[in-house]
Amino acid sequence: MTVKPKVWVSRPLFPDVLARLAEHFDVDAEAVEHRHSADELKRKLAGVDAAVVGLGDRIDAAVLEGNTRLKAVANLGVGYNNLDLEALTRHGVLASNTPDVLSESVADFAWALMLTAARRVGAAERWLRAGQWPGSNMRFDDWMGLDVHGRTLGILGMGRIGQGIARRAAGFDMKVLYHNRSRLPEMVERECKATLVGKAELLRQVDFLVLVLPFTPENRHAIGAPELAQMKSSAVLVNVARGGIVDDAALAVALREGRLAAAGLDVFEGEPQVHPDLLALDNAVLSPHIASASEETRRAMANLAVDNVIAALGFGEAAGKPPTPLNPAVLAHRSVH
Repeated sequence: MTVKPKVWVSRPLFPDVLARLAEHFDVDAEAVEHRHSADELKRKLAGVDAAVVGLGDRIDAAVLEGNTRLKAVANLGVGYNNLDLEALTRHGVLASNTPDVLSESVADFAWALMLTAARRVGAAERWLRAGQWPGSNMRFDDWMGLDVHGRTLGILGMGRIGQGIARRAAGFDMKVLYHNRSRLPEMVERECKATLVGKAELLRQVDFLVLVLPFTPENRHAIGAPELAQMKSSAVLVNVARGGIVDDAALAVALREGRLAAAGLDVFEGEPQVHPDLLALDNAVLSPHIASASEETRRAMANLAVDNVIAALGFGEAAGKPPTPLNPAVLAHRSVH
């Protein structure tokens, strides 16, 4: 009797997607969302050949210590700062992520946050639900927000998500500026109707600033007190990138003191904890890291993660050639041996 390789899935997934794994593997899938401790992760990974994990699962050298069985870790997300790629590579473990399939959905959500923050929708809804509209003698200037159309949009980080956000700006007749590590090809700039500027100029000029850059040590607090001080007091900040890119404490001070009009945040430093000063602010629209949370997108992410596991363990039509590896040197090393 052939023993199937074992795969652990750290969070609930669509049953039909899990069924794809079960065609090849003995699958242990968590039935409920659970934040796993380092000890739990180490124990779970020690007994499997591959794992599908979420952004809350930190896979580092300590978790991998002594593990000689694990061959692949598929991350459910385009970001992978929860994965220690150096440690995974050292242990011969292939890592993968789920890029591209979530770009358009996240771009949609960035606009949802931008519009909600600009027009004070969150605060107005809370006021209405609290029963304050009847008999309120609401004045003409109550709940006045900011127009979005015709303003200047700035994008910090101009990958696929940033480009998607920029393309949508045409419908709002906005001027689009961007700052990136490198300039986009001229054809892409034309499609996005976007102009490259320096970071300082971007901060000074924009009415709306959307952050879509990856989290790296260099990008930690890319928007902190000094950067916030360069922005217009009427500006709106949106973060759909990663927690830690913004200094949340400094942002809360700027919002509270009226040095920034509003913010729309889907990610937070130290999440799932949220800085308490942000929670107290009516001009901060907050969501729990759900920018990719449409059924179509989450299903595409799950299927791509499963594609990576199946191929990494040598099964399926793409055996040995997972579609989105993060450390392909592991595959090259395996082929040599």
